[in-house]
Amino acid sequence: MPMLSIPRRILKRFHPEGIPWPMSRVYNALSSMEIFQHHYELCARDVAAIQRTGRLLDVGTGPGWLLGHLAREAPGLELVGLDVSPAMVKQAGKNLGGQARMELGNAEDLPFEDGFFDVVVSTGSMHHWKDPVKGLDEIHRVLAPGGRALVYDLVTHTPREILKQAAGRFGRMRVILLWLHSFEEPFYSPADMAELAEKSAFRQGEASFVGVMCRLVMEKEA
Repeated sequence: MPMLSIPRRILKRFHPEGIPWPMSRVYNALSSMEIFQHHYELCARDVAAIQRTGRLLDVGTGPGWLLGHLAREAPGLELVGLDVSPAMVKQAGKNLGGQARMELGNAEDLPFEDGFFDVVVSTGSMHHWKDPVKGLDEIHRVLAPGGRALVYDLVTHTPREILKQAAGRFGRMRVILLWLHSFEEPFYSPADMAELAEKSAFRQGEASFVGVMCRLVMEKEA
């Protein structure tokens, strides 16, 4: 695992993997804000450019917003969402209204058969996982040969020009609040994310940015 600073290691140890009730309602409301919805839409378009049919799993789906955008961007996809929090699974079911199947479970022990999905995605979830390499190994396991995984997350060391672009669209104060958020969450850096991929069954991954989200792309050998 990447060498996190001591404060971040302590934070990760005690940081909850799932969002319990009643915080699930707070998170649902916050994530419905424009800055979050814009990035869910960007990520959905990014996924749809790679995969428009077959089965898709969203690990750590939270309120299910990404799946909602995917249902519009790629209606040919069969959508499945998974979250470790029963409260979030229930909330996502309400938000999606039958557009996706919801399952309860965590990233380190996915309740699916080997090779079941054509693409696996995750947005804003990996920094919560207690064992991210094991989580990536599980994603590799449930992917079909030749399938791809796209993991999006906020990170430390976001390039200044990307933050500047976001400030121009959403306002400087909202971006500052987003940046301050990185000090209370155990986020990785882009280099950390690539290192996690290298330590996993994928053996390699490419990190880049989609808006302010760092995107880690990995592929399972055909």
